[in-house]
Amino acid sequence: MKKMKILILPVLALLFLSSCTSVRVLSDFDKSANFNSYKSYAFYKTGIDKSQISDLDKKRILRAIEAEMSAKGFVKSTNPDILVSIFTKEREQVDIYNNYWGGGGFGWGWSPYYWGGGFANGYGRGGNRVSTQTKGSLYIDLIDAKNKELVWQGKGDGSLSNSKKIEKKEKRIHEFVSEIMTQYPPEAVASK
Repeated sequence: MKKMKILILPVLALLFLSSCTSVRVLSDFDKSANFNSYKSYAFYKTGIDKSQISDLDKKRILRAIEAEMSAKGFVKSTNPDILVSIFTKEREQVDIYNNYWGGGGFGWGWSPYYWGGGFANGYGRGGNRVSTQTKGSLYIDLIDAKNKELVWQGKGDGSLSNSKKIEKKEKRIHEFVSEIMTQYPPEAVASK
């Protein structure tokens, strides 16, 4: 039994941590684009200005994108090969947990053996619990600067940090951007 506990605890801890920080990522791309020819970038101000988030969060996202682009060998330029734009979506998710277990006096009511609040009141079972969470999507678009056509789009979905701590917020934004950018360049192109 002791061995089983030792094995289960690290697995449970890993699952808990990964569920808190997970970002689900998807990407799509134009098969005819020559991704190997893209070496420089600039931000597409028109697209970024339309994004409905605070200017501070825009700056955080753009700094994270700059770091990722630099790590991939791109240089920022006034005459870029590609333009980078962002788009965001946000929604509130409400979860209602009904903790009533039913049966055998585990709730309010009368039975020949028990009457009253039972385990439902005394031990934390029973009742409803409501939890709200902000879910968000971040899209990163790469646009061919010459023909102004979208050539790659990455999307990250996950829980957003509602923390008052700026460091936590910046870390979460960097996680989103980093996870999305792992999809670039597309595998089909990278393996050529």
